[in-house]
This record gives sequence, C-alpha cells and structure tokens, in this order.
Amino acid sequence: MDEETRRNWEIITMPPGAEWSGRARYAAAMYFCQRGQMAPEVLEIYRICSRLDAEDPVSVLRRWQVGAEWIERLEAWRGRSG
Repeated sequence: MDEETRRNWEIITMPPGAEWSGRARYAAAMYFCQRGQMAPEVLEIYRICSRLDAEDPVSVLRRWQVGAEWIERLEAWRGRSG
C-alpha cells in the first residue's frame, strides 16, 4: 500500500468529534470514491456529515442501510491496523 492510500485510511477512520474531522473524512472519502473503491451514495453520506464533526458517517450508513461493502472494508482495515 502506498503512503497516500495509507494516510487516507487513517483520515477516514478518524473518530468523530475533533474540529474539522468531518471535512477531513469527506476529503478522504473523495479519494476512495475517485479510485472506484467507494460507491457514490456512500460518498454522499460523507458529504452530508462533513460539516457535522461529531456525526459518525458509518453510523449513518448503518442507519440508512447504505454502503455495506464499504463498512466491511472499514472493519477489515481497522482489524489490520488495530
């Protein structure tokens, strides 16, 4: 895995709450979407949550039953890096 991809994984898995974290997660989500690794409807959830630093986009994805494949990827990444 290249450094840019690794860094975007770190950003997109930032916990909610930190100032500007929503915008940072959205930027990382755009990276993954542009690479074809995230569906556009998942990116839209990250966009909606981008101004809500305390909102966890993964919780929203689960609540709206969107992005199951993306959630699996996130969990696999967290399992590898945690």
